[in-house]
Amino acid sequence: MGDLSGLIGVIVPIFALSIPIVAIWAKHKQKIAAIQVDATAQNTAERAAQYAAQVQKLEDRVRVLERIVTDGGYDVATQIEALRDTRKVEDGADGIPLDLPMKERMQ
Repeated sequence: MGDLSGLIGVIVPIFALSIPIVAIWAKHKQKIAAIQVDATAQNTAERAAQYAAQVQKLEDRVRVLERIVTDGGYDVATQIEALRDTRKVEDGADGIPLDLPMKERMQ
């Protein structure tokens, strides 16, 4: 029985000292978790702000496109096609031969 009481005499102080150590460790882990949550929240807020700015830019572009379509600017494509039809290039009539010296090209 003497061995058992000696063992209990050693275990009790070790157990008594380990309780505050575990409490300090748990509190430290809690602080680290809170810091990680704050960092994640800040990162999320920054991303949300970036997305909001990007959405605003896209909305502005859509407004411009809507204005172009409703203000008759939609006719631009047909006007471009009309210009293409009137500017048909005849075979061999336009263009500069590639083998001419630079002096002759400028004239």
